[in-house]
Amino acid sequence: MSDIIIVGCGRVGSRLALMLSEHDNNVCVIDRDPSAFAALGRDFNGSTFVGVGYDEEILVNAGIEECDFVAAVTQSDNANLMVVAVSYTHLRAHETLANL
Repeated sequence: MSDIIIVGCGRVGSRLALMLSEHDNNVCVIDRDPSAFAALGRDFNGSTFVGVGYDEEILVNAGIEECDFVAAVTQSDNANLMVVAVSYTHLRAHETLANL
């Protein structure tokens, strides 16, 4: 799955995704608008998911349980806060299980 999940594929999200994938990171980008992924270009070697970034099912499918980092860079502060809250819950639970 993904080492890094980026929620939001606007100007900031797409640049971040491209930069991180160029440095051999496994990147997954989530955006609710499928046309937003065009900003990634053909050379992007990560994965993409269409959906709302704070949807637990989308995050699980994107690899939240195994990822190292989540970046919430949508245009909505409220959506970004929700992504962080849901991600924190999953990442913290994963770390706790891994330490048992």
